[in-house]
Amino acid sequence: MEKRPHFVRREFPPREVSSVSLVLLLAAVVLLNAILYLYLNEFYASSGHAETDPSLCPFGYFRLGAVKNCSPWLSCEAINREVRKLKCVGEGAVKKVFLSEWKENKVVLSQLTNSELKEDFLHGLKMLKALQSKYVVRLLGYCEEQFTILTEYHPLGSLRGLNETLHIPKYKGMNTWHRRLMLAMDYVSVIRYLHSSPLGTLVMCDSNDLDKVLSQYLLTSDFHILVNDLDALPLVNRSAGRLVKCGHRELRGEFVAPEQRWPYGEEMPFEDDLMPPYDEKTDIWKIPDVSNFFLGHVEGSDIVRLHLFDIHAACKRKDPVERPSAQEVLDTYRKVLTLLIREAAVPGTREML
Repeated sequence: MEKRPHFVRREFPPREVSSVSLVLLLAAVVLLNAILYLYLNEFYASSGHAETDPSLCPFGYFRLGAVKNCSPWLSCEAINREVRKLKCVGEGAVKKVFLSEWKENKVVLSQLTNSELKEDFLHGLKMLKALQSKYVVRLLGYCEEQFTILTEYHPLGSLRGLNETLHIPKYKGMNTWHRRLMLAMDYVSVIRYLHSSPLGTLVMCDSNDLDKVLSQYLLTSDFHILVNDLDALPLVNRSAGRLVKCGHRELRGEFVAPEQRWPYGEEMPFEDDLMPPYDEKTDIWKIPDVSNFFLGHVEGSDIVRLHLFDIHAACKRKDPVERPSAQEVLDTYRKVLTLLIREAAVPGTREML
């Protein structure tokens, strides 16, 4: 009888599936890391390392909207002739703010309202001119003789309206933990810039409560933060022994730093001459409270708070010397953002397989 050859059946399919799975896994990891790199690189480029914005013009010039060419800051004559007031949109202790129009562009015209505070107004103008950067609202022109300043208009307004803005259907997609954390990073980036500005170490003194802090900043249409009000920015100069005091009245409450509060107890009436000065670490004390507002109560925000616990605890140290710098806070925020995005990406990779 003829013997038929005996073939041994080999189980190749499982091995092939395993190889395909491995290739898919590696491809997914590479893709996710590439996306993460591009995402973070774009963010750092837009709000991190460079102090200047490529869209900014040379000193004394501005570019507005889609216009490619830079125009010189508008003079008194040009403002009076070409700028048309539309309506009053705000008024503070120092100035009144008008939504206005210039060559079919909406702009903001600020005018002094209290002649006793003209020094504050002119100081704000000086700061606005000297600090033009990606962190500061764009100056379009000014008239010192008439105490008038013209700046770029941002329709989303100040940060006080952030939560309301995020509930508008158009912006609901922005109401996520990572977008909110990026806003907090923008805020700390502004503080870091002020602490290492071209003029030296500047302290954000208009910050005695959360609402006041939020009113000093604007939210841009692409969801970044600009500092808008620079009327109270005193200079710290340690080498010259110069510290600062934010105003001449007593400051109270947990929002302001301990060194900003009257140190001699209730039994001794406040006297400005006896109040010790302080430095820029008062801004660091306030970062956790402002960031807590930014993070809100969306899904994932509590996890972010947990990761920021240690750096925020360091910001709240009673001794200002022991608090971190704004750069150290910003570096920690960046690390947390990178870590959490990676952690969020891993489950997605597993589901793909």
